[in-house]
Amino acid sequence: MTAVLDAPTRVHVASGSGGSLTGTGRLLLFMLRRDRVRFTSWVLGLTLMMAYFANAIGLILDETAVQGFAALARNPVIALIGGPGYGFDEITVGRIVVGIYGVYLMLGAALMSILTVSRHTRAEEQAGRAELVRANVVGRHAQLAAALILVALMNVVMTVLMTLAFHFSPLEPEAFGPSLLFACSVGAVGLVFAGVTAVTVQLSAFSRAASGMAGAVLGAAFVIRGLGDMSRAQGGDLGWLSWLSPLGWSQQTAPLTLDRWWPLLLSLGFAVLCTTTAVALQSRRDLAAGILQDRLGAGRAPGWLRGPLSLAFRLQRSALVWWSVAILLGGITFGTFAEPMVENAAGLPDEIMIIFGGTEGIIEGYLGFMSVYFAFMVAVFAILSVQALVGEEQSVRTEPVLAASVSRAGWLLSWTIVAALGSVWLLALAGVGNGIGAALATDEWGLLGDVLVGQIAQVTSVWALLGLAVALYGFAPRLVGLTWAVFGWGTALSLFGDMLQLDEALLSTSVFRHVGQYPAQDLSWSAVAVLTAAAVALIGIGVAGFRRRDLTTA
Repeated sequence: MTAVLDAPTRVHVASGSGGSLTGTGRLLLFMLRRDRVRFTSWVLGLTLMMAYFANAIGLILDETAVQGFAALARNPVIALIGGPGYGFDEITVGRIVVGIYGVYLMLGAALMSILTVSRHTRAEEQAGRAELVRANVVGRHAQLAAALILVALMNVVMTVLMTLAFHFSPLEPEAFGPSLLFACSVGAVGLVFAGVTAVTVQLSAFSRAASGMAGAVLGAAFVIRGLGDMSRAQGGDLGWLSWLSPLGWSQQTAPLTLDRWWPLLLSLGFAVLCTTTAVALQSRRDLAAGILQDRLGAGRAPGWLRGPLSLAFRLQRSALVWWSVAILLGGITFGTFAEPMVENAAGLPDEIMIIFGGTEGIIEGYLGFMSVYFAFMVAVFAILSVQALVGEEQSVRTEPVLAASVSRAGWLLSWTIVAALGSVWLLALAGVGNGIGAALATDEWGLLGDVLVGQIAQVTSVWALLGLAVALYGFAPRLVGLTWAVFGWGTALSLFGDMLQLDEALLSTSVFRHVGQYPAQDLSWSAVAVLTAAAVALIGIGVAGFRRRDLTTA
């Protein structure tokens, strides 16, 4: 029997005047509807943080304390955690807010942009929903364009609200321009990292990897900016490094001091360049695919990959490798600043020296402070690890694991054990790096052992946050993000609480305040025991909740 087939009929769907951007408006409205709570939470949360800084610091600091901050410009560690300290020679409360606390508002804006762009682009493709959307009359670049417009709106609204919050605070800036410039410098960082994420979501087929790459760029930007500002604070030759960082561009505007608008052109130009690159890359890849090709795995799994613990390690191995490299290099780099700390310690006020555990043993004080600083970083790894577990469940990869001979408790505990031991490993690398860097700078190799002990002891603080994240995951995966609020609160109190002379009862609410900054301070073994017990209890609560709830797939 012969069958006669007609020539294929080409079905033409009118693309409309927008071409590859057709449907952008409708997708934007849908994203606004979907993110109505996230939009409000991010924008108001960052604005309230600005309002808190602008109001509380002005009320807490008296004239004597304000003058004490003038020495911050000479301190490389404060330059690391805050910024270049423009205007500190004629210090005001407004310049303290801009020069020290502004960078953390910028980090918040960057995280908002990274997570939002990834959520509405690569996460949609990975879940298969983007394919359904593209089956309609929707242009190739419409979803990316809508996501970028959404993030731009978030940053614009945030900028307007921050301007008002800063200008009408007790600081009472004389002119409106510096308030607007400060808020625009924060929003500019958000736009830059929206563009960065637009590129990374084209590179990888997985939202977690795309967000991780964008986060790595943010981390590198913070470190590069910090190294440049530290060098500048001690009269070094590496101050130019700050100009290689998007965070540095915004800080170089120096509101209330230099009031320079032109550095924001660098941010705007870089954001446009990243967006153009993202569009070009998206034109070269298939839907749900990445520019970076996935490596094919072996046809048969190795013998060691049989249990849930080994599988959990395999899934977190790549992240551990990259974190290990970054932490070790960062430890060596920051350790080498131990000797310059001694040279710049003379004349610093007590409000600053208390950060390093007192006036005795400035090298030990600096290394003790860095042990807590690296605990902040490793805590980020631990929280992200739990969020990765949320992604495994929502991507329907947890269900096949539990369909085998793996209990829910066994799977969650295996993942948590890998994250907990990984935290110990990373802190040990930080201790080794810090110790080696300090020993090379001071020729005191006896520091290495003490620094390593002090750094590893901080793991109990990290475990407490890990336990909280696991407890939230066990009952409601969507609530894991609340751990970031606890982390941010604890970090802010540890970095700035003593300088602001806050009440000890308030300072004790920070999870990072209890272990002690060894070798400058004695370790509190009772705090180590309590934090460890709290972590174990929280993990147990999370396991109990996970055993009783349904799996989520969206």
